[in-house]
Amino acid sequence: MFQASKSAQCTRDGALRDLERTFRRMGLSRLDLWQMHDVRTMEELDAMEKPGGALHAFLEAKASGLTAHIGVTGHHDPRVLTEAVARWPLDAVLLPVNPVEVLLGGFLDETASVAAHKGMAVIGMKVLGAGQHLAPDAGIGAETLIRFALSQPVTLVVVGCHSAHHVRTLASCARSFQPMDPKEQSAVLEVFRPYAKRLAFYRGPLGRS
Repeated sequence: MFQASKSAQCTRDGALRDLERTFRRMGLSRLDLWQMHDVRTMEELDAMEKPGGALHAFLEAKASGLTAHIGVTGHHDPRVLTEAVARWPLDAVLLPVNPVEVLLGGFLDETASVAAHKGMAVIGMKVLGAGQHLAPDAGIGAETLIRFALSQPVTLVVVGCHSAHHVRTLASCARSFQPMDPKEQSAVLEVFRPYAKRLAFYRGPLGRS
């Protein structure tokens, strides 16, 4: 079992309190991956790397063995997340991976590229767009979106499950996975093209531009 958690705190002390709370709740003394969560602005990024900022808590936790790996997550602005990936000594980045992201650009063509160049794991989220990207009448079901995401330059994807049926669907997609060829991907993208900015609801206004 690979156990991960995160903290959205910007300060060292706040992040360490989150880590202690995580250990108490999960009955752990160590994580496999601890992530700086939802970094949205350059001001947040700058504050986190200054003395007393959250980045130092993550570096200390890794150095002391409290976590094996550290990472950053973001879905608000690809420019900010790319800067974090480029500047910080991280092991992983969690970012949105779906047809909308291929159409809008930023996370997959920039952030993921920088992460891959640094040898980092690229973890996909927002694969189903919180369910808002499902369009059965257009042939877009969960299986299609999962397969599309796994065909992108990612290490793995994380898909939210709310029932045993969802878990079985996800396991089946993984067992039978075959990458989508360019023609198949293009067909999926055409379904989303007219709605891409609206369906990127998880991005901030600047991130959708």
